[in-house]
Amino acid sequence: MNKGCVEMFGKLSYKKQEKVVVFLFLFIPLLFLTVFTFLPAINMIYYSFIEWNGYSVNKTWVGFANYIEIFRNPTYFLALKNSIYYFFGGFVQLFIAFYFAVIINGKLKGKSIYKAILFFPYLLNGVAISLIFVFFLRPNGTLDSMLKIIGMGQYIHQWLGSERIINFSLASVSIWRYVGFNFIIFLGAIQSISGEVMEAADLDGATEWQKVKYIILPSVKKIIELNLILAVSGAISVFEIPYIMTGGANGSNTFVIQTVNTAFKFQRVGLGSAMAVIVLIIVAVATITEKVFFKEAD
Repeated sequence: MNKGCVEMFGKLSYKKQEKVVVFLFLFIPLLFLTVFTFLPAINMIYYSFIEWNGYSVNKTWVGFANYIEIFRNPTYFLALKNSIYYFFGGFVQLFIAFYFAVIINGKLKGKSIYKAILFFPYLLNGVAISLIFVFFLRPNGTLDSMLKIIGMGQYIHQWLGSERIINFSLASVSIWRYVGFNFIIFLGAIQSISGEVMEAADLDGATEWQKVKYIILPSVKKIIELNLILAVSGAISVFEIPYIMTGGANGSNTFVIQTVNTAFKFQRVGLGSAMAVIVLIIVAVATITEKVFFKEAD
């Protein structure tokens, strides 16, 4: 049978052989993508039009009632405002990552050590990071003790207990965790710039700022676009850190936490699915808007 398949393959034209090879290489990834991404997404959209508790055999078709309830009840969208903290935190995160990528790409001793220090937080499990910062930010915890030691005890706050500060604290934890990921991407993009171009800039007497402005930034524009898309989608869909550290308490609730609680805690799978679809739409619109913006900028 194998011999017959080989003979049949050999009789095909070169273009058809090329198509067969491409199809065989893409078949398994596309199969997994369909089974674990597209089909669940289709199911989620279907669930958003029904009323279901998650385990009963009875499912009631309600049409757009779940979506209408979401838009009529401000409680659901109130949690979305907390994404603003993570959104601006994402910009801070990108700036820090880009800054260190430029610095470490230059003539600096011990580059490998700095790379490891910056990238290490991203390798840690999200649950572990959340638990570490729970102890770090709790009353009389590590941060409070450090502030007392250096004589800045007057700046001690309820980092996870005050509604005024809690989202800043959580966004800071998110920055610490993900800055290494953006740093590695930026560093790889900067190192791909031809060394001859940088040498020519040095010979022409260009300052470091001029090299960043006229060589590095234009060269990594696509990477900046990618990181911005990831930052926006991450801000809207943030879940892990606030859920583990606070459970959404003290004004730290996010739209995704609200979605999970609605679907599983309150057993309203249909309504939770509708909220998930809205998150998906918001991320898609934000991504398309950024792409259009960068296209016009070109």
